[in-house]
Amino acid sequence: MKKEKIQHILLRALPMAAVLAVLVCIAVVLNRTEEEQTESDASRMVYASAEVTAVLADNAQEDFQNAEGRRVGDQELEIRILSGDHKDEIMTVTNYMSALFNVDVDQGDRIIVRIMTDEDGSYYASVFNYDRGIVLGAFLLIFFALLAILGGKKGIGALAGLLLTLGCIWFILIPCLIRGVPAIPVTIGVSAVSAAAGLIFLNGYSKKTLCAVCGCVGGVLTAGIAAAAVGTLSPMNGFNMQEAENLILYGADRGLKVSGLLVCGVLISALGAVMDVALGIASSVWEMKEQNPDASAKSLFRSGMQIGKDAMGTMANTLILAFAGSSLNMLILVQTYDIPFLQLINTDSIALEVVQSVAGSVGILLTVPLVAFISARLMVHGGSRRV
Repeated sequence: MKKEKIQHILLRALPMAAVLAVLVCIAVVLNRTEEEQTESDASRMVYASAEVTAVLADNAQEDFQNAEGRRVGDQELEIRILSGDHKDEIMTVTNYMSALFNVDVDQGDRIIVRIMTDEDGSYYASVFNYDRGIVLGAFLLIFFALLAILGGKKGIGALAGLLLTLGCIWFILIPCLIRGVPAIPVTIGVSAVSAAAGLIFLNGYSKKTLCAVCGCVGGVLTAGIAAAAVGTLSPMNGFNMQEAENLILYGADRGLKVSGLLVCGVLISALGAVMDVALGIASSVWEMKEQNPDASAKSLFRSGMQIGKDAMGTMANTLILAFAGSSLNMLILVQTYDIPFLQLINTDSIALEVVQSVAGSVGILLTVPLVAFISARLMVHGGSRRV
C-alpha cells in the first residue's frame, strides 16, 4: 500500500518535473553569453564590494537649504576591496556627495565601488553606492521564513511558485524580448506557465486548480486585449514609455521590439492579482459544492458571482493603488506645477499609468464570471475532485 502511494506521488510529480526541466533548458539556451562580449565588458568596468578602512579627509557639510540636512561635499576614502579580481587590494577614492547622489560613509562601512580599467591596463575605482546586499538578503529571508512558518505547506508552495514565476520572467521572458521574439505571444505563454505552475505548487492537481488556471489565463488575456485596444485607439504603445529611448538604442542590433512592451507590462502586472481572484473564486465555489452536493451549476455560478463582487472592488483597488504608489513622485510634480487637466491626461506617463491600471482591473473583473462559470460546470459535471 505504501509502495503504491509513493508510485502515485511520483507519477503525479512527473509532469511538473518534465515542465521544470524544459524551462531550465530553455533558460540555459537563452542566457548563453557570447565570450567576446563578456571579455569586452569585463575589461572595461566591474563592480565590487569594499570596506572603508579610513576616512582620509572629510570636506562635507550639512545643507539644510537644498538637501534637507544631508551632508554635501566630498570625502577622501581609503578602501579595501572585498570581492572580485582586485580582492584585498587597498585603494584611495574620492567620494563626491550631492543632494541626490549621497553616499555618506564612516570607517568600517561597506560600499559598492565601480572599477574602470583602461586600455593600457591601469585601473581606478569610484564610489557607486552603499552595499545593501546583507540587509536586503536578511529582509528576504525574514519574508520567506514568515511565509513558510505561517503558511505551512501552502506557504512553501506559494514560495516555490513565486520563485518559479520570477525565474521565468528573468531567465526566459526578458531574454526572449531582447532577442526580438514577438512580445505579446511570449508574454502570454510565460504568464500561462507561471500561473499554472504556481497554482499547482500551491494547491496540487485538482479540478479547483484547473478552474483557477483557466480563469487566470482568461483574465490576463482580457487585460492584454483591453490594453492593446486602448493603445491602438489612443494611439499609444511601448514607444511612449520613459525608457523607450534607451531600449531603442540598446535593441537596435539585438532585435528588441519596443512597441509591444506596453501590453507585456500590463500582462505581467495583472498576473498576481488575477491569480488571487481566480483561486479565491474557485475555492469558494468548490467549498459550496462540498457543503451542498445537490447544488446546480446555475446556483453555484450565482454564488461564485456574489462572492466575486467583494473581490472585484478590493483587487481593483489594489492594482490601481499599486500603480498610484509607484507614480507618487510624478503625481506630486503634477500638482506642484499645477498642470492643466487637458495636458495632464494626454501626457504619455499619465496615460500609460491609466491604461495599465485600468486594463489590469478589467482583467480582474472579467476573471470573476469566467472562473465562476468554469468552476460551476466542472464541479457539477466533471466527476471526481482530483485530476
